[in-house]
Amino acid sequence: MTPVQTPADLRPITALRFGAAIWVAIYTFWENLAGAGPSNLVAKGYLGVELFFVLSGFILSHVYLQAAGEKRFSYRGFLWARVARVYPLHLFTLIGVGLLATVAMAAGMGVDPNVRNWAALPANLLMVHAWGLAPVAGWNHPSWSISAEWFAYLCFPLFAFVFWRMRARPVAAALGAAAFMVILYFGFQQVAGFSLTEATIQWGALRIVPCFALGCALYLIYRRAPLKAPWLCSAVSFGLMVLSAALGLWDGVTVLLSGALILSLASLPNERAGWLASRPAVYLGEISYSVYMVCVPWKLLSVGLAAKLFDAPDKQFQIFVWLAIVALLPVAAASSYHLVERPARKALRGLAEKKAHSAIHNRPHGDMPKQLATGRDPVA
Repeated sequence: MTPVQTPADLRPITALRFGAAIWVAIYTFWENLAGAGPSNLVAKGYLGVELFFVLSGFILSHVYLQAAGEKRFSYRGFLWARVARVYPLHLFTLIGVGLLATVAMAAGMGVDPNVRNWAALPANLLMVHAWGLAPVAGWNHPSWSISAEWFAYLCFPLFAFVFWRMRARPVAAALGAAAFMVILYFGFQQVAGFSLTEATIQWGALRIVPCFALGCALYLIYRRAPLKAPWLCSAVSFGLMVLSAALGLWDGVTVLLSGALILSLASLPNERAGWLASRPAVYLGEISYSVYMVCVPWKLLSVGLAAKLFDAPDKQFQIFVWLAIVALLPVAAASSYHLVERPARKALRGLAEKKAHSAIHNRPHGDMPKQLATGRDPVA
C-alpha cells in the first residue's frame, strides 16, 4: 500500500503541546495554592513529560523517517537543527535560574542551595545531566528532559533503522513498542524501587526511550492510514487518559492512552480540526517549549515576589493570587519565545544554511553535498 500524503505540519498535535506544558506547570505550582487538597490528576502532572516524549518520536518520524530510510538523511544537519531548536533557551534559562537564585539568596529568601550547584554545571551545559552524569538536580531542573531528548536525538538513526524496517507492519510495531514499555516499566520498578516515569537526572535518558519508540511506532500507523472518525477517537482517548490519571491508575496506562490521543489528533486533517488548527491554538503550541522551560525561573521570581507582597512566608497564596501567577506564565513564555528562542533558532539555522550554500558554490560543478536537513524544523 502506498503511504498517504501527509501535510507539512500537524496542527492539532502542535496545539496539544500546550496542554501538556500546562499540566506540568499546574503540577509544579500546586504546592503554592493555599488549601489545595490532594488531586490525582494534578499529582500525575509529571506525565505531561511522557506526552512530550511520545510526541517527539511521532513528529520527528513524520519529518525525518522516510529520508533516513531512503538514505537522504544528514545526521549532522539533523543534530544541528535539534541544537538550534533546544539549546539557546536551555542556556538562557540555566543562566536565568542561576541569577535569580543568587538574588534570592542575597535577599534572604529560602532557596535550595542545589539550584546553583557548580559541580552540576558542566553536565547541564553539555545537556548530559539526565544521563547519570550530574551529582545533583541543579540549575533549571526541568531541563533534565531536554537532556533526555538530546539522548534520543543522538540515537535517532537507530530508531529510524528499526522502525523503517517495520513500516509494512505498523500494528505489530505499535504492539511491540507498547509491550517494550510495559516490560521496561515493570522491570525498572522492581530493580530501582520507584517508577521510571518519576526518574529525572539519574535515569532520564532511559525514561525517554520507550515513549520515543512508541511515538515512532504510532507514526507508522498514521503513515499507513490515519484513523477513521478521528474526532471521536480523540474525545475517547482524551477522556480515558484524564480518567486514568484522575483515578491514579498505573502510569503506563496513561502513557499508552496519551499515545492514542496523539495518533487520533494527528489523524485530524487541518481543514477539519476546527479550533485545534486555529492560529491561537497553534501559537500556544509553538510557545509550549518556552512555557515548560521558564516554569522554574518564573516560579522563583513570581512566588518570591508574591510572598513578599502578600506577607506569605509559607509561599502559599489564595486562589486569585495563585491563578494570576499561573496565568502570567504563558506571558513570560511568549516573551522568551520571541526574544530568545525564535530569533536564536533562526540565526543558528541561517548559519547552517549559509555554510551549506558556501559548500555548494565551492564544490566542482555537479558535485552536490548531501542535504543539511530534511523537511521543516519540527516543533518537537
